[in-house]
Amino acid sequence: MEGCVAPVTDDVFVEGTRHAPRVAETSEGAQEMAPRPETDDAELRREVGAVLRMAEGPVVNANDIDIERRDDETMIINMGPQHPSTHGVLRLMLELDGETVLRTKPVIGYLHTGMEKTAEELTYVQGATNVTRMDYLSPLTNELVFSMATEALLDVEVPPRAVWIRMLMSELQRVSSHLMWMATNGMDLGSTSMMIYGFREREMVLTFFEKTTGLRMNHNYIRPGGVAADLPDGWEDDVEVICETVLARSFEYDELLTGQPIFRQRTEGIGNLSAEEALALSATGPILRSTGVPWDLRRTMPYLAYDELDFDIIVGTYGDNFDRYSIRLNEIRESIKMIRQIAARMPPGDYRIQDRKVTPPPRARIDESMEALIHHFKIFTEGFKVPEGEVYVAIESPRGELGCYLVSDGSSKPYRMHIRGPSFVNLQTVPVLLRGGLIADAVAIISSVDPVMGEVDR
Repeated sequence: MEGCVAPVTDDVFVEGTRHAPRVAETSEGAQEMAPRPETDDAELRREVGAVLRMAEGPVVNANDIDIERRDDETMIINMGPQHPSTHGVLRLMLELDGETVLRTKPVIGYLHTGMEKTAEELTYVQGATNVTRMDYLSPLTNELVFSMATEALLDVEVPPRAVWIRMLMSELQRVSSHLMWMATNGMDLGSTSMMIYGFREREMVLTFFEKTTGLRMNHNYIRPGGVAADLPDGWEDDVEVICETVLARSFEYDELLTGQPIFRQRTEGIGNLSAEEALALSATGPILRSTGVPWDLRRTMPYLAYDELDFDIIVGTYGDNFDRYSIRLNEIRESIKMIRQIAARMPPGDYRIQDRKVTPPPRARIDESMEALIHHFKIFTEGFKVPEGEVYVAIESPRGELGCYLVSDGSSKPYRMHIRGPSFVNLQTVPVLLRGGLIADAVAIISSVDPVMGEVDR
């Protein structure tokens, strides 16, 4: 009959020839979580996060892991990648004993964009437009680390005003990113009010970014040699309004969430991580600081002019969801303190280096001088050549250590680029954080990690 579909059978015969059975293949291969009888003990311990190498060499004991549990007592379920609370296209394979999570396997790769390979076909001038799209909640820090790595290879020094503009924009970006996290974390825990408030305050920061860079996101503002343009007229007043408003409302967030009984029950003692485990898993950012380790590259390995600013490193004690929430809330306040210091001490001068090999001519000169027009054309078509060498530069993004490894072969394009994305590395903590918790807490724990999947699958 027309419109009917023949059933799929194991064996299909066509004119006397036997064809192989048609099977729907959906496995992720090695990434897939296999049932316990098909998983050896070593792999099982890895999946539950029990095999961690500490600094001194011992292996974490897995006494509490029942590897002899019968398979019929547990159930493997799929969470994501389209799940709204996985903060992007993250897939989790979960083995459950009732409502208790026994082991977790994050499956990534649903958002691959090939940005590191793409960088090899883009000039250093074009590079910032590529990297800015990785961590789309913190694009300016991506541009900053790429520009600093390029400048290290060029061996050039950025003018003081450009340095302080970069710090100003980076700290505003940190406020914006943490506000977004406060909003989405509130929604994940059932607070629709926090979702509205977080987006409302973030909008003020994005409006200032649009006024300064021309775009709300993916700016291409921080470039090798400085920044694309000077700060707009009246920027001091705009920044002060942002600082006053966000600081005052951060205490409203505190009142809304911190003492709320349901919020406390869903965060305190949930998703615990020890300092030893965090270090063994190479976690950085609020996840590492929540365990009590005061590691912040702005203080421990200062870059730009952070060593001239007065600010505190916020650390936790228990490494749980509540500590990670408290750290991000207080880091908003610390960033506002830094922004005010930067605004008060902003030096005059050039916003980019005046090196004709790296910097295009002023826009007004293009209409007046043929030489300026040719110079502009060559910079943006051929780019500038970078001396041979390799370099690794790391900065503190809102999610942790963001590193850029660049290799130059002397041409105008990178020979190799690799980004150390904190979201990618921090995902290693998820099996440890979820182990022994309830399925209802999985959403809250994933939210507390603050992963951005564009950076994971860069």
